[in-house]
Amino acid sequence: MDGTMEQIVWFENVRRDDVAEVGGKNASLGELIQNLTPKGIAVPPGFATTSAAYWRYLASNDIKGRIASLIAEWQAGKAGLAETGTAIRRLFLHGDWPDELSDAVRKAYAELSARVGSGNLAVAVRSSATAEDLADASFAGQQETFLNVRDEKALLDACRQCYASLFTDRAITYRQAKGFDHLKVALSIGVQQMVRSDLGSSGVMFSIDTETGFDKVVLINAAWGLGENVVKGTVDPDEYQVFKPLLKNTSLRPIIARKCGAKEKKLIYGSTGEPTRNVPTSKFERAAFVLDDDAVITLARWAVLIEDHYGCPMDIEWARDGETGKFFIVQARPETVQSARKLNELKNYVVKRKGKMLLAGLAIGDAVVSGRACLIETTKDIDTFVDGSILVTATTDPDWMPVMKRAAAIVTDHGGRTSHAAIVSRELGLPAVVGTGNATQILHTGGEITVSCAEGDEGFIYDGTADYEVETVDVTDLPTTRTEIMLNLANPAAAFRWWRLPCDGIGLARMEFVIGNAIRIHPMALAHLDSLKDADAKHQIEELTAGYEVKADFFVDHLACGLARLAAVVYPKPAIVRLSDFKTNEYAKLVGGREFEPSEENPMLGFRGASRYYSPRYRDGFALECRAIGKLRGELGFDNVIVMVPFCRSVEEAQKVLKVMAENGLARGQDGLKVYVMCEIPSNVILAKEFADHFDGFSIGSNDLTQLTLGVDRDAGELSDLFDEQDPAVKWMISHVIAEAGRSGAKIGICGQAPSDHPDFASFLVDCGIDSISVSPDSFVTVKRKVAEAERRKDEAGMSHHSA
Repeated sequence: MDGTMEQIVWFENVRRDDVAEVGGKNASLGELIQNLTPKGIAVPPGFATTSAAYWRYLASNDIKGRIASLIAEWQAGKAGLAETGTAIRRLFLHGDWPDELSDAVRKAYAELSARVGSGNLAVAVRSSATAEDLADASFAGQQETFLNVRDEKALLDACRQCYASLFTDRAITYRQAKGFDHLKVALSIGVQQMVRSDLGSSGVMFSIDTETGFDKVVLINAAWGLGENVVKGTVDPDEYQVFKPLLKNTSLRPIIARKCGAKEKKLIYGSTGEPTRNVPTSKFERAAFVLDDDAVITLARWAVLIEDHYGCPMDIEWARDGETGKFFIVQARPETVQSARKLNELKNYVVKRKGKMLLAGLAIGDAVVSGRACLIETTKDIDTFVDGSILVTATTDPDWMPVMKRAAAIVTDHGGRTSHAAIVSRELGLPAVVGTGNATQILHTGGEITVSCAEGDEGFIYDGTADYEVETVDVTDLPTTRTEIMLNLANPAAAFRWWRLPCDGIGLARMEFVIGNAIRIHPMALAHLDSLKDADAKHQIEELTAGYEVKADFFVDHLACGLARLAAVVYPKPAIVRLSDFKTNEYAKLVGGREFEPSEENPMLGFRGASRYYSPRYRDGFALECRAIGKLRGELGFDNVIVMVPFCRSVEEAQKVLKVMAENGLARGQDGLKVYVMCEIPSNVILAKEFADHFDGFSIGSNDLTQLTLGVDRDAGELSDLFDEQDPAVKWMISHVIAEAGRSGAKIGICGQAPSDHPDFASFLVDCGIDSISVSPDSFVTVKRKVAEAERRKDEAGMSHHSA
């Protein structure tokens, strides 16, 4: 703006430093139109009334002094909040427009309609407080928005209601808590062309992971119809995650997560008396994804452009016009929660003992809280809330703010990660589980429950008080080591929690977790669904793979996405993915698995690992694993993935497996593909030189190597004293294979439990000259320090030997 205090200003003449004149929302829209429309981002046109117009309205109706008196009486305790708010809002609603201001609004509206080529253009009328969306104060949802406003009279009425909404009870309370002077905050109104998302879709996206602060993903929520349902959390939207660093390559589609939400209703245009209304969605709309891959990638690229321009993580609202199919950005503001967290501090909650699981939903935050549930169905009953208890309700909106502040945790029936309940819980630092479906029917006031958001994307409600621990780690206070310290990871849902750990990659990503939890179906049952005899299993498979014409693609997509979330945490550092290593009894438990698995007396030493991959019994299932890895490295772009073959008994078996992998598109050396082998059988040690001719590296599995060296079943309770990874025979095996790998030029690491369970074991490994040690995340700091200490001692010993 040019500094003059005109009462109407077009978005294209506003910049982001004009917050004092047009508020955060409108300043941001102007910034977007000026700077990002040239880069291909579409923003609907519009104009804003300025803070000068707000003060002119107050002066014309002589209400500033009356507001001051009413606020003073409330602050002195002479009047209640509700009556004060009602009295102030009435002053605005009964006020008259100054002629020059109403004329300016009418003229701008007529011009906007002409620009778009539509008489009585449908517009969105949004409030934008002049202290809104500042880094230390998020006014999100504090004031009103009116949609599908269609003529001059309706527009002026909506503007009047926007002014009044500056003094809703929640807005008064919020300003008081934040220390804002009520008479120094003005209100600007944004009038913007409506996108016909009532016929299309809309949603919210963040250029950062909202729960962990992982800054390399875009999180997108999407639902049918107008966007208010997503923002308010009254529907459970679809959710997509996209890996930002790989978006630059237009040949890749780095979508690393997709979740289909229930989307039970959609907000559409209504009649004159009711501008918008909710209607149920069709069965097709509920079952279908709102966005296809191209749409997800487009939005993610826009999010990155917007973030790059603003120089900080962003919270963005988008809409898709159902008539044209075009996307628009209708709002963008800086993200205020994760960006403010201490980057060096990592809190880790571990649930030790827990009661029966009652409910599950989306985890907001990463904490655990136990306490008494307090069920509140409507805002009329919030006075009955007991401070410090766990709030249980269907959904929340800004009217719930006063009670949410007094809660220890929050549980809702509806809502996604970008819903009001989720956003406010993050701001307040409270754990929340949203979108449980039926918490208000299962939980009751006074019941002791535990809310756990410490187990990944999914949050759980447990019966009773759980036993849990919390530890705080300062990740900046760690020594450097020559030996690489890597992570053992299995659960894609929890992987982002560890992005701040300064690890050297993933030493072991277990495929079984993704197959057992996200897929749940035996791959052979998908490859041979037509010949499957188990009718119940067939029915389950049909349900789980709904929307997939080729059922095997379900396995490939879900496995590739699950592993991508693991690989993303450390990209571009290596992520070593072990091919499936279920035992036959574990495979048989998968849906449709019993028909394909033999019954074995000792599955631990049976048909497992490498022997399966080239066998007619599993070869078609293994082909799906290979396809998933091919998609992970090729289509998604995670070329940091190294493939590892488990339980490979002989060199001949190694050759067979590598041949089958190559037949399925995974030829060692092609497109930089490295293939490692687990060293967990004495034959791997004895013939290490020969194995090194066929593999790029080894990873010592200390559990199986100990079991097979000492002849002890690791699960036999009576023999537990004999199972010792530090036994001299086991240590000889380990030192020998490290030396052989070094001579052969092959990489060698260890991914067993030994370094996690016995940090002193790390010193032995350093002395042997191991390349990497991979540990569970909770052991990372301890092992890193132990290794640094061992390296220092080794260096000192070497120096004293040299000087002698």
